[in-house]
Amino acid sequence: QVQLVESGGGLVQAGGSLRLSCAASGSILSINAMGWYRQAPGKQRELVASVPSGGSTNYADSVLGRFTISRDNAKNTVDLQMNSLKSEDTAVYYCNARIRPRSRHYYDDYWGQGTQVTVSS
Repeated sequence: QVQLVESGGGLVQAGGSLRLSCAASGSILSINAMGWYRQAPGKQRELVASVPSGGSTNYADSVLGRFTISRDNAKNTVDLQMNSLKSEDTAVYYCNARIRPRSRHYYDDYWGQGTQVTVSS
């Protein structure tokens, strides 16, 4: 079984910082891209940031310069450091990873359970 477990999140004032962490565990052969998405009430889920197994990171325009994604391939973890938070960053944040389990011959998308981030103005 493969699973993604998130930690971090919570309530913070505008201008503050939070750090989200996500760890992939289980019978994993390899991981391709890892990233973070978010979904605000009444809105579609959107990509926040992603990082491939090798290569440059990708950010949504709305978080560029404020958020930083980092990945530890040895630990199968991905973190999201969020600085200068704004009220519009309030959402449920989901970890995502494209993983090939040992039991399969293909990659598939896996999701964390989601963690709430609330920014008060």
